[in-house]
Amino acid sequence: MTERIEVGRLTIAFERSGDGPPLILLHGGLSDHREWRRQLDGLSEEFTVVAWDAPGCGGSSDPPESFRMPDYADCLAALIEALGLERPHVLGLSWGSTLALELYRRRPSIPRTLVLTAAYAGWAGSLPAAVVAERLRTSLRDLAQPPEHLVGAWIPTLFTERATSEMVDELEGIMSEFHPGGVRPMLHAMAEADLRDVLPTIEVPTLLLYGEEDQRSPLTVAEEMHSKIPGSTLVVIPEVGHQSNIEAADRFNAEVRRFLISR
Repeated sequence: MTERIEVGRLTIAFERSGDGPPLILLHGGLSDHREWRRQLDGLSEEFTVVAWDAPGCGGSSDPPESFRMPDYADCLAALIEALGLERPHVLGLSWGSTLALELYRRRPSIPRTLVLTAAYAGWAGSLPAAVVAERLRTSLRDLAQPPEHLVGAWIPTLFTERATSEMVDELEGIMSEFHPGGVRPMLHAMAEADLRDVLPTIEVPTLLLYGEEDQRSPLTVAEEMHSKIPGSTLVVIPEVGHQSNIEAADRFNAEVRRFLISR
């Protein structure tokens, strides 16, 4: 069941399931908490799992156009505190992984651990400037088209050909309900974010979890992140893409559970 809470001037929607140490899930761009359905179900026996809708996504209200990664991180920190989630495990996917790093930069006392899935240190922190500029340009251009145009352009980069039609259809349905006014600041935030300086400062246990065939967050990015975060653990899930939480949910959940259960 979706819950809502006022955080500052924004309404934030989230879903909560289970009992145990808190685990907060941060979805990727053009998505919302529903992409975590398999984790809300699969990890709730061990953890209190909370999956939010970032400002401008799902049931949450749109932020100002000027919102950038520090603003999202401050909003997330306020939500964590409002819900009384003491030192949660923080798991982010793609855009959400950059948000997790920004949260650590601003509030390092909050995360108990970090699980960074299909992670970037921001686009500016992980990709060549020309690639960042092209991603932002094409994404903003596609945003002006009907939803099926943008979703149709993204979906092939998120799964391998092994993904079932059910998986693809489910994510297409979620993504097709994006808020144009919410996606624009998210895209600019990701394009501008450069969290490389945070990586060597991380002092909590960190799991880097990547799909072997991820087109959007390639293994070169994974290896660079792993080399910079002290004591980090890198796990590559074979034969899956960007959305390993959907395409290989059982393996994904097992790796998360194994990493977190003793911490």
